Amino acid sequence: MFEVIDKKKNKIEKKRPLPKNTLKSLREKLFLEWTYNSNAIEGNTLTLSETKVVLEDGITVGGKTLKEHLEVINHKEAILYMEDIINNNEKLSERQIKNIHNLILKGIDDDNAGRYRKEKVVISGAEHIPPDPIRVQEQMEKLIEWYYGKGKELHPVERAAVLHTDFVKIHPFIDGNGRTARVLLNFELMRNGYPIIIVRNEDRVKYYETLDKAHTTGDYSGFIKLIVEALNRSLDLYLKLIY
Repeated sequence: MFEVIDKKKNKIEKKRPLPKNTLKSLREKLFLEWTYNSNAIEGNTLTLSETKVVLEDGITVGGKTLKEHLEVINHKEAILYMEDIINNNEKLSERQIKNIHNLILKGIDDDNAGRYRKEKVVISGAEHIPPDPIRVQEQMEKLIEWYYGKGKELHPVERAAVLHTDFVKIHPFIDGNGRTARVLLNFELMRNGYPIIIVRNEDRVKYYETLDKAHTTGDYSGFIKLIVEALNRSLDLYLKLIY
């Protein structure tokens, strides 16, 4: 799976620097679709075109809640922050993760934004039960330790997928874990020279099922395959426009 991906990535690398306007339009398209789909997976009812209006024009859409609007605006802020981390070559840390989460929940749940949960939680529709809150800090520290240790031995795409999966398994925050996990996933892909991916709303059943399988059985293959498929779509989009 990774061999095909890396061949496509290398073809794109050979064309760099990419045309400025092509790169700008690709970025805008992928970031819009990422924001729309990531929020839709979590129940946001704004359509793709409505999300575009809120993102680009700051216009309020009638019949939609303030929370739904904030989810769009906040997601954009989290993406921009993620880009800053990459551009400044900063190391991933718990502080960075908390900052991303803080931006995602800003104005929606300020009491819990950027703070690890103090309560027990269950994930709707999942067999896996996240750890007790007293273990969250310890498990997040182990996740970062893995990231800079054994995680570095993995192919970057596999590392990104496992980082996302294990973060969600810990479920360190009361809310916003999915959005934060997908930011971390794309953070790891982008910092290794891959385009961002879109986990589509239409794939959310497979997305949740493969995550739960990884959490309960340790078999990550289904989730990694889902991520590879999404990455192939993004790579093919780049190749279509530059060749």
